[in-house]
Amino acid sequence: MLSIETCTTGIVGLGLMGGAFAYALRDCKAQSILAYDISGETLASALKQGCIDEGFTTPQPMLCRCDLVFLCLAPSSLIRFMQEHIYSFKSGALLSDIAGIKGSIVAALESILRDDLDFIPGHPMTGSEKGGFAYAKNCSFKGKNYILTPLERNKPENLAFLKGLIRRFGFSRITETNPADHDRKIAFTSQLCHVIAAALIDCQSDTGITRFGGGSFEDLTRIAQLNAPLWAELFIENSAELLMRIEEFEGSLNTIKTLIADENRTALVTMLQAVRDRRAAMDS
Repeated sequence: MLSIETCTTGIVGLGLMGGAFAYALRDCKAQSILAYDISGETLASALKQGCIDEGFTTPQPMLCRCDLVFLCLAPSSLIRFMQEHIYSFKSGALLSDIAGIKGSIVAALESILRDDLDFIPGHPMTGSEKGGFAYAKNCSFKGKNYILTPLERNKPENLAFLKGLIRRFGFSRITETNPADHDRKIAFTSQLCHVIAAALIDCQSDTGITRFGGGSFEDLTRIAQLNAPLWAELFIENSAELLMRIEEFEGSLNTIKTLIADENRTALVTMLQAVRDRRAAMDS
């Protein structure tokens, strides 16, 4: 069974999440942390910060040495990377990803994955509105959720190892599900929230309106400072599920709009009380 103290770990993509994983691995006393990124400047910064031991601008020399690899790439880049470098990985290596959708990735990779590699899809539910390695050190894992969508072919000992490492990173709750269920629920808890935040900012051109903010506006719109290419890709790749969630939200918004327009105070109070109670139940 793998041990983080004795295995060589590789990170593909040293952006916000890749960098955060590097710092977390260092805190876990990982024996050797390698990283591949197209930016030599980013690798130099990571080496200076001491969160990686070696940096590579070409992946093959790194991949052939790694017992554990975290693929910290956007979905399309991840699939393309695996297609191009599937024969570069060390035999017996454990692989995992962090991508925000799972269905299309699993479908693409299952057809090309080597028999001697173990790929366990994953999705850490954390991040920051500010992207890039420069902000990785402040990306906290403490108390956050982590989702895994294990495949039937995964080795039980590798799944146990990965779950143990995730807990050591600071994540408090690990949920196992299938790719379809992941994409359906993420469309609501993550993608719809980003759509709403973006729409809220889009409908207001007054950049000085933050002077009238009291916390609610800031909480609702923080994630509008998103990575546009990444989130556009996630929205489109999961469009069927996301569009259903948007339509459900539009229905609820129209109901509230109608109650306000009709000045139906009783019905509005009843609805808002029901919403409050449901939100409280979600934390139980």
